[in-house]
Amino acid sequence: MEKRYDFLVIGSGLGGLSYALKVADHGSVALITKTKLEETNTSYAQGGIAAVTYEPDSYEKHVRDTLVAGDGLCNEEVVRMVVREAPTQIDELIQWGTNFDKQSDGKYSLAREGGHSEHRILHHKDSTGSEIQRALSEQVKGHPNIELYENHFAIDLITQHHKGQLVKRHLANIECYGAYVLDLKKNSVIKFLSKMTLLGTGGAGHLYVTTTNPEIATGDGMAMVYRAKGIIENMEFVQFHPTSLYNPGETPSFLISEAVRGFGGILRNQKGEDFMKKYDERGSLAPRDIVARAIDNELKISGNEYLYLDCTHLEEKALKEHFPNITKKCETEGIDIARDMIPVVPAAHYTCGGIKVDGNAQSWISRLYAVGESSSTGLHGANRLASNSLIEAVVFADKAARHSIAGFRDIEIEKEIPGWDETGTTHNEEMILITQNQKEVRQIMTNYVGIVRSDLRLERALARLEIIYRETEALYKKSTISKDICELRNLINVGFLVIKMAQARKESRGLHYTLDYPSSPGK
Repeated sequence: MEKRYDFLVIGSGLGGLSYALKVADHGSVALITKTKLEETNTSYAQGGIAAVTYEPDSYEKHVRDTLVAGDGLCNEEVVRMVVREAPTQIDELIQWGTNFDKQSDGKYSLAREGGHSEHRILHHKDSTGSEIQRALSEQVKGHPNIELYENHFAIDLITQHHKGQLVKRHLANIECYGAYVLDLKKNSVIKFLSKMTLLGTGGAGHLYVTTTNPEIATGDGMAMVYRAKGIIENMEFVQFHPTSLYNPGETPSFLISEAVRGFGGILRNQKGEDFMKKYDERGSLAPRDIVARAIDNELKISGNEYLYLDCTHLEEKALKEHFPNITKKCETEGIDIARDMIPVVPAAHYTCGGIKVDGNAQSWISRLYAVGESSSTGLHGANRLASNSLIEAVVFADKAARHSIAGFRDIEIEKEIPGWDETGTTHNEEMILITQNQKEVRQIMTNYVGIVRSDLRLERALARLEIIYRETEALYKKSTISKDICELRNLINVGFLVIKMAQARKESRGLHYTLDYPSSPGK
């Protein structure tokens, strides 16, 4: 089966939805998501979205905070562009129906999070991402030029390779013509052809045993671009959120927003000590990489499985009104956040690297854009500043939309593209072969490529992952296509990139901390 559109959007988070809404006024749009429209990383974003709104905040302060958090690896030009354009994109989110909390005087209620020198986080209680997702999803469903394909899984990008033309890695003349997509209901592969394709496929949190990401976060976009010979960068920088709720067996781990610490919550060890001052003068409001490493070290020293976030000194009514979902979740686990300290552990949260893009969100494959967590824009550097992710997604989606609209009419949809080739695929393998390898990949990455690394750990991780890679590729070649085996392949591809790029970085910087090399200059 074949479908043709002016624009193909893969992923339904903030980046994908805002791009789709902007290009849909100019042409036909197919929006693909592998579960439901609302099941995205955006929906799970609690804290908020960063933008300069009122004095005494300023663009320069936001820029400086971002550069400091990024530990010297941010692209300053990109940082300044995102910070400057953030307020305009916030206004557009509001026009689309997003509600941000306000004070009694009508001004927006602004939170502060780790690494921020001012209160600049717009939010909707503790479910900001969910509110943005709601507003934009309603707009998408009502747009006549957007066709929504839920429960559709993108298998691979279509490039010259599928026309029988040999293209060497990293050449600028690779072109994207669309994607092969698996209809999960009918179990059939559809050839989606397009003039422009955008990936907003999120991160790869499920490389790790403990993650705040939904189950869809399996690095699909990054892996597809890697297989298509595109450029992937900075994958060694995996951000672990310092405070997920300690609740063994729950997947994904429930996030205790950084905004709780911005509200006054204090991290304590099991002795009740405020330990963060030992590691950074900013205490519990230090950037995430520092806080996560500090917690990791405290747990290793003590042998404990968790420590605490203490909110018991805060005013109860204001605390619970500001964080209703966290309050409710903790209550289901028998925790009253105003009277009991909250048990927390770090969890894989955000991939700062990804598909390399330019200032228009263009990847190094022509006609292919990437936004959000699947992309590497230069904004985050070696460590993401809290609440910069949502604003990055919407700013770069706007850039991608403008660039796409300016050029799509001059492009012809490619015609000579073969259908999906299932030659040699004879049967479905036992699921145990897939699920066991998924578990092993996550254990390898967690044990050897986590918050603290070493050369020996990385060597062992690579050796073990290579075995799983060979097993999985052999299984893939003879098995009927399925989401499960594709996600496993994607996780293996992305895990390989994380390990190889971590091995190549002969220093400790930002989120990449290794025992074998000295730390970069302090923040």
